[in-house]
Amino acid sequence: MPKCVVAADVARALACRDSGAAEHLKWISIVVIFITSVIGISSPVLLARYFQGKPLYDKAVLLIKCFAAGVILSTSLVHVLPDAFDALSDCQVASQHPWKDYPFSGLVTLIGALTALLVDITAMSHVEHGHGHGHGESYVPVGTHDQENEKKLCGGELRNESGPGEMVVQVVSEQERVDQEVMKLKLKQRLVSQVLEIGIIFHSVIIGVTMGMSQNQCTIKPLVAALAFHQIFEGMGLGGCIAQAGFSFGTTAYMCFMFSVTTPMGIVLGMILFSVTGYDDSSPKALIMEGLLGSFSSGILIYMGLVDLIAVDFFHNKMLTSNLWLKKASYIALILGSTSMSILALWA
Repeated sequence: MPKCVVAADVARALACRDSGAAEHLKWISIVVIFITSVIGISSPVLLARYFQGKPLYDKAVLLIKCFAAGVILSTSLVHVLPDAFDALSDCQVASQHPWKDYPFSGLVTLIGALTALLVDITAMSHVEHGHGHGHGESYVPVGTHDQENEKKLCGGELRNESGPGEMVVQVVSEQERVDQEVMKLKLKQRLVSQVLEIGIIFHSVIIGVTMGMSQNQCTIKPLVAALAFHQIFEGMGLGGCIAQAGFSFGTTAYMCFMFSVTTPMGIVLGMILFSVTGYDDSSPKALIMEGLLGSFSSGILIYMGLVDLIAVDFFHNKMLTSNLWLKKASYIALILGSTSMSILALWA
């Protein structure tokens, strides 16, 4: 149903519009959000590096990742998607064609989820092609020279006594097959982290630009505090995935930096856009852009949260499926992550 502005709301909005006070609050928010973003995303990464190799390391990373899944899922369903629906159902937009004729926010959310699936399939197909399919026995050609060929396989030995000049087909050891599976899993985790960061960056840019263009100090004040906590929890979610993916130090630092500066840069960009063009964040074009980008990023985050995080851990993680208490603890971590971000919806 279209959301129309009543006269009382107009009067309150006019009273709150103070460009000088709003600009002062924005500069404060840039510093606060950057610091909280750094704390949020770097905490899981630093803890993972400190505890790596210790007995509880794998279990701790798993719990952090389950908490992250709850944060990501709640972010998409409670924060991003409702804002996108609100933007496209505003009176200025919903009264025009084609926006009043079709639920575009739901459609674009679907497109975002299917796009994330396409990226997932394409990347994993490339990984499978590069590392073998892992079905049945794997064979590799080895040498054409007269040599003793012995290979341990599942506790036994396979001896090949072929003469010189003959192509020898040797069964790949079980250990090598396990190593291939571990490599494919690690590449999958890295892909998940990268696609997840893309979805979060979409969301962060929208938040930043919207705040940067706003001249309503009554709206900005609660947003500063709410977004600070928002960035901490969302950063912990992404940081947990980055920690498990095992990136190099340079890649990890780059991903943490990009997350930390995206929202502040969005705020600065919004301020520049407003000062140069006088662009109103409540204009129909701004609302349409906000709604479409929000819907698209929501679709990406929903897919990543459900398919690449929750489903993988709760149904395909051997450590989790073989340990009942760890499964309970992981589910509690998932609930805590979802609850923490859902509560923030009261303010932002």
